[in-house]
Amino acid sequence: MKSLLLAAAALIATPVAAETIAITGGIVAIGDGSQPIKGGTVVIADGRIVSAGAGTAVPAGARVVDAAGKWVSPGIVAAVSTLGLMEGYGMDEVNDTTASRSPFSAAIDISTAINPTGQRIATERSSGVTRAFVFPAAANTMFAGQGAVIDLGADGDPVTRPRAFQYVELGEDGASSGGGSRPAAYVLLKTAMAAAANPASADFAHKDALITRQDAEALGPVVRGTMPLFVHVERAADIRAVLALKRQYTALRLVLVGATEGWMVADQIAAARVPVIAAALIDLPEKFEYMAATQSNVGRMVRAGVTVAISNADISEGPYESYLTQYAGNLVALTKLPGAQGLDWGAALASITSKPAAAIGMDGEIGSLRPGRRADVVIWDGDPLELASAPTAVFIDGVAQPMASRQTRLRDRYLDPVEKRLPKAYER
Repeated sequence: MKSLLLAAAALIATPVAAETIAITGGIVAIGDGSQPIKGGTVVIADGRIVSAGAGTAVPAGARVVDAAGKWVSPGIVAAVSTLGLMEGYGMDEVNDTTASRSPFSAAIDISTAINPTGQRIATERSSGVTRAFVFPAAANTMFAGQGAVIDLGADGDPVTRPRAFQYVELGEDGASSGGGSRPAAYVLLKTAMAAAANPASADFAHKDALITRQDAEALGPVVRGTMPLFVHVERAADIRAVLALKRQYTALRLVLVGATEGWMVADQIAAARVPVIAAALIDLPEKFEYMAATQSNVGRMVRAGVTVAISNADISEGPYESYLTQYAGNLVALTKLPGAQGLDWGAALASITSKPAAAIGMDGEIGSLRPGRRADVVIWDGDPLELASAPTAVFIDGVAQPMASRQTRLRDRYLDPVEKRLPKAYER
């Protein structure tokens, strides 16, 4: 028990303050869609990127980190995640993603429940993930609540931006939780948005009111365009219906999540300037709304001019965000298949770094090694999109992070299983 308490204390201890650092000699990937730069230097000061590229001078007094033979990239941004909200399955005590018995929905703010000492946080951080868009799950209504942007730093202050977006379920899931059909779900959505746009006209006290005053107030920033609306939707017909909302609410900042059939309406998505957070490789009709699923979905949308980030949406129920580099690498490999459409290397890295940031309106803050961005930097022992590569160092806001996690401690414990070193439970 004492060792567990000491481990928890170490996780929440304040890390060393940000300093001026020069990471030199590595293959530098900016994360903005450009190709890697050999022999580059990344300079960090006061927790921000000062410069990145070839021919960058090392400031006097900077701590120099030699990255020769290694790769340097922005930290991975997990665009749709439950990190910090859920620690395991079948245990309600450590699952704050849903609130099926709450009278509230859109008003729920998940930022108050983020647990920075969770084991998954440390595991994903050591795998190169530095930020995540944490979302709630819908329960008794289509409105799930307000998501947050977090960092995975080893400190007690994980929330970068609370109430960063509103999350709504449409399509098959929305039909189920929004009244039993897609038309019913859209009526609920439009009624809620009308109440948010004009609260004075809504009768919140009526016993049959479809939305509470608190939920309508939470949707106010969405209607005014100051908070993005993440809408989980898959089939092409449902995407068209969501895009039509912008004609009524012109300030609406829509972000499509899922969009498995997005390639079919890619031109319309691009014309509406709506970004997409999609799964990388769904290609099976596991649901009726996946009937036109194809691995070329992301590549086709990008070629149509859509801003596309990839995520674990529709792929993994758990927050295994370290798989994102593999998915991005798969999209690069897809370009080599006749008739398929994937992404080139720079675009693939951007789909898990700068593109998620752009989707939520934070591309000037996170997601790349451009000057002024938060210094979320990962040094890798190889190409970050190759399956065998792993981080050797992680910086968040310019602070070097611990690379240990429960997984690495278990690995080290049993790597050389000398009996006298085993836990007491294994003594004979």
